[in-house]
Amino acid sequence: MASLGVDSEQEPLLGDRTPGSREWDIIETEEHYKSRWRSIRILYLTMFLSSVGFSIVIMSIWPYLQKIDQTADASFLGWVIASYSLGQMVASPIFGLWSNYRPRKEPLIVSIFISVAANCLYAYVHVPASHNKYYMLAARGLVGFGAGNVAVIRSYIAGATSLQERTSSMANTSACQALGFILGPVFQTCFALIGEKGVTWDVIKLQINMYTAPVLLGAFLGILNIILILTILREHRVDDSGRQCKNINFEEASTDEVQVPQENIDQVAVVATNILFFVILFIFALFETIVTPLTMDMYAWTREQAVLYDGIILAALGVEAVIIFMGIKLLSKKIGERALLLGGLIIIWVGFFVLLPWGNQFPKIQWEDLHNNSIPNTTFGEIIITLWKSPREDHSEEPTGCPVEQAWCLYTPMIHLAQFLISAVLIGIGYPSCNVMSYTLYSKILGPNPQGVYMGWLTASGSAARILGPVFISQVYTAWGPRWAFSLVCGMVVLTVTLLGVVYRRLIAFSVRHGRIQE
Repeated sequence: MASLGVDSEQEPLLGDRTPGSREWDIIETEEHYKSRWRSIRILYLTMFLSSVGFSIVIMSIWPYLQKIDQTADASFLGWVIASYSLGQMVASPIFGLWSNYRPRKEPLIVSIFISVAANCLYAYVHVPASHNKYYMLAARGLVGFGAGNVAVIRSYIAGATSLQERTSSMANTSACQALGFILGPVFQTCFALIGEKGVTWDVIKLQINMYTAPVLLGAFLGILNIILILTILREHRVDDSGRQCKNINFEEASTDEVQVPQENIDQVAVVATNILFFVILFIFALFETIVTPLTMDMYAWTREQAVLYDGIILAALGVEAVIIFMGIKLLSKKIGERALLLGGLIIIWVGFFVLLPWGNQFPKIQWEDLHNNSIPNTTFGEIIITLWKSPREDHSEEPTGCPVEQAWCLYTPMIHLAQFLISAVLIGIGYPSCNVMSYTLYSKILGPNPQGVYMGWLTASGSAARILGPVFISQVYTAWGPRWAFSLVCGMVVLTVTLLGVVYRRLIAFSVRHGRIQE
């Protein structure tokens, strides 16, 4: 993963050597340069491990929850899944504020230690005699709380890179995050070979099986991450031109450091970017949520088929996202971040417009009165319940199709598979573009001032979007069907593009706004 930052690191160490220019002096020594990029690479790894911590157990939570507590239902599953985002939403501003006034090592180490402890708790949720589901809820909530360090990571990277390096570094960070989400389920699949029984270490009552092995690996990697942060990470902060800045987080002050300018941050641009980021994550969260129910209703796939095919589709989108993250670094230098953000939103709109049902062909109707795998009206826990159905079940008699309980199935045309795949590809292009550009523009708007709290609020808005997106789509899709659901999403994107148009001229770098650097 260190190679992800190679391109962005090919920045000159010397300024413009025109006599009389401020850039005559060396901006950065070779030693400082190497130390700065070693620290940034460590945070790439931290971001990767944070994502793995979320996704490595996501496919096994439901069967493990059923195994340890028979009273747990799909409604409670929804709370277990949401607890991660809730924990992250609460923790992000706290860790962000902490990082503004203290060395960034402190909130990073504390947050990772919380995640390690939470993973250990998850491995022991089978031990108590009762209320096991609440221990699992606490464990996942604490893992999410530890993941609040995402705000610190992005704040550090934003403060330790110049404007020229910023887009590339943010793209690398997002690529590491996406890679973690992709590889987490792969690790889980490998641990499935251990089986449910596994082995038991009686002395400490530790069961090592397909459910606990992933979190124990996560705990081990967390400890390794703490060691790397303690030994390698150093406090670095540079201004938009790449000059070392004086910072409370610096261990040693340098005579060559420049003072941080005290001009005001454009709060309108800050609020607008938070709204844009919320909508972007909201839309992608609801798309991820609706994939399985939509394909089962439209194409009469069984649970096994849906888990397999949709898993392949989402994995392919993850690979596509990593490629887009890498390509954006080059494209942004030619057309700019704002244009890429606008283009990404337009591509997302086209993707959801393609999903609108057309024609005279209707989906197969499931007439049987049963609890199928579509989204229920009451809770969003059951939205993802199909992902945990045991593949050992006999599906030879499993009813398939669009359930008659959803009245819209009788009059809404089906969404053809080609429509769905084209839409998925388009959304897979638009989402990573918007994600990276939002972070990049936000960090540039904030300038060289400490960004911890602001990044905390941005991360919190994304966590809220991941909670509310599934709730929104579960209600609208079940009650009114895909035509209304995706039409509303298209309308939401149009409003977002309108907002972007209104604030377009304000989404500029802090130094550009105050006339110190030409755009």
